[in-house]
Amino acid sequence: MSESIDDVRALETTWTTGRIIEKDHPTPTTVRLRMHVEDRRRHRPGQHYLIRLRAPDDYTAQRSYSIASDEDDPLVEFLIERLPDGEVSEFLADVAEVGDVLEMRGPIGRWFTWDTTTPALCLVGGTGVVPAVAMARAARRLGRSSLLRVVAVGRSPEELAYAEELARAGATLAWTRTDTGERPAGPPTVDELTPLLTGTELAFVCGSARFAAFAEGLLLDCGVQPGAIRVERFGPSG
Repeated sequence: MSESIDDVRALETTWTTGRIIEKDHPTPTTVRLRMHVEDRRRHRPGQHYLIRLRAPDDYTAQRSYSIASDEDDPLVEFLIERLPDGEVSEFLADVAEVGDVLEMRGPIGRWFTWDTTTPALCLVGGTGVVPAVAMARAARRLGRSSLLRVVAVGRSPEELAYAEELARAGATLAWTRTDTGERPAGPPTVDELTPLLTGTELAFVCGSARFAAFAEGLLLDCGVQPGAIRVERFGPSG
Protein backbone atom coordinates (compact mmCIF):
# COMPACT_ATOMS: atom_id res chain seq x y z
CA MET A 1 0.00 0.00 0.00
CA SER A 2 1.41 3.41 -0.96
CA GLU A 3 1.72 6.20 1.58
CA SER A 4 -0.85 8.99 1.46
CA ILE A 5 0.23 12.64 1.34
CA ASP A 6 -0.85 13.03 4.98
CA ASP A 7 1.23 9.99 5.97
CA VAL A 8 4.29 11.38 4.19
CA ARG A 9 3.87 14.81 5.79
CA ALA A 10 3.53 13.26 9.23
CA LEU A 11 6.71 11.24 8.74
CA GLU A 12 8.58 14.29 7.45
CA THR A 13 7.94 16.05 10.77
CA THR A 14 9.16 13.14 12.91
CA TRP A 15 12.65 13.40 14.37
CA THR A 16 14.93 10.39 14.63
CA THR A 17 18.66 9.85 15.13
CA GLY A 18 21.57 8.94 12.91
CA ARG A 19 24.98 7.57 13.84
CA ILE A 20 28.07 8.57 11.87
CA ILE A 21 29.60 5.37 10.47
CA GLU A 22 32.10 6.87 8.01
CA LYS A 23 33.60 10.34 7.67
CA ASP A 24 36.10 11.72 5.17
CA HIS A 25 37.00 14.92 3.31
CA PRO A 26 36.72 14.46 -0.49
CA THR A 27 37.92 18.04 -1.10
CA PRO A 28 39.59 20.65 1.13
CA THR A 29 36.28 22.40 1.78
CA THR A 30 33.86 19.47 2.14
CA VAL A 31 33.09 16.61 4.48
CA ARG A 32 31.29 13.41 3.57
CA LEU A 33 29.24 11.65 6.23
CA ARG A 34 27.77 8.17 5.86
CA MET A 35 25.20 7.49 8.54
CA HIS A 36 23.02 4.74 9.93
CA VAL A 37 19.58 6.30 10.41
CA GLU A 38 17.16 4.80 12.92
CA ASP A 39 13.70 3.92 11.60
CA ARG A 40 14.90 4.88 8.15
CA ARG A 41 12.42 5.28 5.31
CA ARG A 42 13.37 4.79 1.67
CA HIS A 43 14.01 8.06 -0.10
CA ARG A 44 13.61 9.41 -3.61
CA PRO A 45 16.61 10.92 -5.44
CA GLY A 46 16.58 14.65 -4.81
CA GLN A 47 15.27 14.53 -1.24
CA HIS A 48 17.07 15.86 1.83
CA TYR A 49 17.30 15.56 5.61
CA LEU A 50 17.42 18.14 8.35
CA ILE A 51 20.35 17.62 10.72
CA ARG A 52 19.97 19.25 14.13
CA LEU A 53 22.70 19.96 16.67
CA ARG A 54 21.84 20.34 20.34
CA ALA A 55 24.05 22.09 22.92
CA PRO A 56 24.15 21.15 26.63
CA ASP A 57 21.94 24.19 27.39
CA ASP A 58 19.39 22.83 24.86
CA TYR A 59 20.18 25.47 22.25
CA THR A 60 19.66 23.96 18.79
CA ALA A 61 20.76 24.72 15.25
CA GLN A 62 19.70 22.84 12.15
CA ARG A 63 20.43 22.79 8.44
CA SER A 64 19.11 20.92 5.41
CA TYR A 65 21.43 18.58 3.48
CA SER A 66 20.68 16.69 0.27
CA ILE A 67 21.08 12.92 0.14
CA ALA A 68 23.84 11.58 -2.12
CA SER A 69 23.24 7.85 -1.62
CA ASP A 70 20.96 5.54 -3.54
CA GLU A 71 17.94 4.25 -1.64
CA ASP A 72 19.40 0.71 -1.72
CA ASP A 73 22.55 1.84 0.11
CA PRO A 74 22.38 0.62 3.74
CA LEU A 75 23.76 4.00 4.85
CA VAL A 76 22.58 7.54 4.12
CA GLU A 77 25.31 9.69 2.58
CA PHE A 78 25.72 13.45 2.77
CA LEU A 79 28.30 15.81 1.30
CA ILE A 80 28.54 19.06 3.26
CA GLU A 81 30.46 22.20 2.38
CA ARG A 82 32.36 23.66 5.31
CA LEU A 83 31.37 27.32 5.33
CA PRO A 84 33.26 30.02 7.27
CA ASP A 85 31.24 30.73 10.42
CA GLY A 86 28.82 27.99 9.39
CA GLU A 87 27.38 26.97 12.72
CA VAL A 88 26.39 23.46 11.66
CA SER A 89 28.80 22.78 8.80
CA GLU A 90 31.89 23.69 10.84
CA PHE A 91 30.84 21.31 13.61
CA LEU A 92 30.17 18.47 11.19
CA ALA A 93 33.46 19.03 9.36
CA ASP A 94 35.78 19.73 12.31
CA VAL A 95 34.25 18.33 15.50
CA ALA A 96 31.88 15.45 14.77
CA GLU A 97 33.46 11.99 14.90
CA VAL A 98 32.62 8.49 13.78
CA GLY A 99 30.21 7.06 16.35
CA ASP A 100 28.54 10.38 17.17
CA VAL A 101 24.74 10.41 17.12
CA LEU A 102 22.89 13.35 15.56
CA GLU A 103 19.22 14.32 15.48
CA MET A 104 17.71 14.01 12.00
CA ARG A 105 14.40 14.49 10.23
CA GLY A 106 13.53 13.20 6.79
CA PRO A 107 13.61 12.33 4.03
CA ILE A 108 11.92 15.57 3.00
CA GLY A 109 10.85 16.93 -0.36
CA ARG A 110 8.63 15.98 -3.28
CA TRP A 111 8.94 18.72 -5.91
CA PHE A 112 12.72 18.48 -6.44
CA THR A 113 12.78 14.71 -6.93
CA TRP A 114 13.29 12.52 -9.97
CA ASP A 115 10.82 9.69 -10.55
CA THR A 116 13.51 7.63 -12.41
CA THR A 117 11.28 7.32 -15.50
CA THR A 118 11.08 10.87 -16.90
CA PRO A 119 13.97 11.86 -19.22
CA ALA A 120 15.82 14.64 -17.41
CA LEU A 121 18.94 16.78 -17.34
CA CYS A 122 20.74 17.95 -14.20
CA LEU A 123 22.72 21.20 -14.35
CA VAL A 124 24.52 21.46 -11.03
CA GLY A 125 27.42 23.33 -9.48
CA GLY A 126 29.69 22.88 -6.46
CA THR A 127 28.06 20.93 -3.65
CA GLY A 128 24.83 21.26 -5.61
CA VAL A 129 26.12 18.13 -7.35
CA VAL A 130 24.77 15.99 -4.48
CA PRO A 131 21.18 15.40 -5.67
CA ALA A 132 22.48 14.70 -9.18
CA VAL A 133 24.75 12.02 -7.72
CA ALA A 134 21.75 10.42 -6.02
CA MET A 135 19.81 10.53 -9.29
CA ALA A 136 22.73 9.06 -11.27
CA ARG A 137 23.16 6.26 -8.75
CA ALA A 138 19.46 5.41 -8.93
CA ALA A 139 19.56 5.45 -12.74
CA ARG A 140 22.57 3.13 -12.78
CA ARG A 141 20.97 0.65 -10.37
CA LEU A 142 17.77 0.55 -12.41
CA GLY A 143 19.53 0.33 -15.78
CA ARG A 144 18.08 3.69 -16.84
CA SER A 145 21.22 5.78 -17.22
CA SER A 146 20.09 6.82 -20.71
CA LEU A 147 17.21 8.75 -19.12
CA LEU A 148 19.46 11.07 -17.10
CA ARG A 149 22.09 13.51 -18.33
CA VAL A 150 24.28 15.39 -15.89
CA VAL A 151 26.25 18.58 -16.44
CA ALA A 152 28.37 19.37 -13.38
CA VAL A 153 30.26 22.64 -12.99
CA GLY A 154 33.24 23.24 -10.69
CA ARG A 155 36.34 25.35 -10.47
CA SER A 156 38.68 22.40 -11.00
CA PRO A 157 38.61 18.58 -10.86
CA GLU A 158 40.22 18.72 -7.42
CA GLU A 159 37.48 20.96 -6.03
CA LEU A 160 34.41 19.05 -7.22
CA ALA A 161 33.42 16.05 -5.13
CA TYR A 162 32.22 12.97 -7.05
CA ALA A 163 33.91 14.23 -10.23
CA GLU A 164 35.48 10.86 -11.07
CA GLU A 165 32.27 8.95 -10.38
CA LEU A 166 30.25 11.30 -12.57
CA ALA A 167 32.83 11.13 -15.36
CA ARG A 168 32.60 7.34 -15.34
CA ALA A 169 28.82 7.68 -15.60
CA GLY A 170 29.16 9.82 -18.73
CA ALA A 171 28.47 13.23 -17.20
CA THR A 172 29.66 16.42 -18.85
CA LEU A 173 32.12 18.22 -16.55
CA ALA A 174 32.82 21.92 -17.00
CA TRP A 175 35.69 23.59 -15.14
CA THR A 176 35.47 27.35 -14.76
CA ARG A 177 39.10 27.88 -13.70
CA THR A 178 40.92 24.91 -15.28
CA ASP A 179 41.64 24.24 -18.95
CA THR A 180 41.94 20.46 -19.20
CA GLY A 181 42.55 20.43 -22.95
CA GLU A 182 39.11 18.93 -23.64
CA ARG A 183 37.39 22.33 -23.38
CA PRO A 184 38.52 25.83 -22.43
CA ALA A 185 37.93 26.98 -18.87
CA GLY A 186 34.51 28.51 -18.41
CA PRO A 187 30.89 27.72 -17.66
CA PRO A 188 28.75 25.63 -20.03
CA THR A 189 27.39 27.37 -23.10
CA VAL A 190 24.16 27.20 -25.07
CA ASP A 191 25.96 25.30 -27.83
CA GLU A 192 27.18 22.68 -25.34
CA LEU A 193 23.90 22.30 -23.49
CA THR A 194 21.37 22.30 -26.33
CA PRO A 195 22.24 18.83 -27.74
CA LEU A 196 22.07 17.32 -24.24
CA LEU A 197 18.53 18.59 -23.79
CA THR A 198 17.18 16.69 -26.79
CA GLY A 199 14.43 14.34 -25.65
CA THR A 200 14.41 15.53 -22.04
CA GLU A 201 11.24 16.63 -20.25
CA LEU A 202 12.65 18.04 -17.00
CA ALA A 203 15.70 20.04 -15.98
CA PHE A 204 17.02 20.09 -12.42
CA VAL A 205 19.23 22.96 -11.24
CA CYS A 206 21.08 22.87 -7.92
CA GLY A 207 23.79 25.13 -6.56
CA SER A 208 24.46 28.46 -4.93
CA ALA A 209 22.02 31.30 -5.53
CA ARG A 210 24.42 32.84 -8.04
CA PHE A 211 24.95 29.57 -9.90
CA ALA A 212 21.23 28.76 -9.90
CA ALA A 213 20.41 32.11 -11.48
CA PHE A 214 23.02 31.52 -14.19
CA ALA A 215 21.90 27.93 -14.82
CA GLU A 216 18.22 28.77 -15.01
CA GLY A 217 18.95 31.58 -17.46
CA LEU A 218 21.08 29.26 -19.58
CA LEU A 219 18.31 26.67 -19.76
CA LEU A 220 15.82 29.34 -20.80
CA ASP A 221 18.25 30.51 -23.49
CA CYS A 222 18.35 26.90 -24.73
CA GLY A 223 14.57 26.95 -25.15
CA VAL A 224 13.55 25.01 -22.05
CA GLN A 225 10.10 26.03 -20.84
CA PRO A 226 10.02 27.63 -17.37
CA GLY A 227 7.58 25.02 -16.11
CA ALA A 228 10.05 22.24 -16.93
CA ILE A 229 12.82 23.71 -14.73
CA ARG A 230 13.10 22.77 -11.06
CA VAL A 231 15.55 24.83 -9.03
CA GLU A 232 17.10 24.21 -5.62
CA ARG A 233 19.41 26.97 -4.43
CA PHE A 234 21.33 27.53 -1.24
CA GLY A 235 23.22 30.35 0.39
CA PRO A 236 26.08 30.71 2.88
CA SER A 237 24.01 29.96 5.98
CA GLY A 238 24.84 26.28 6.62
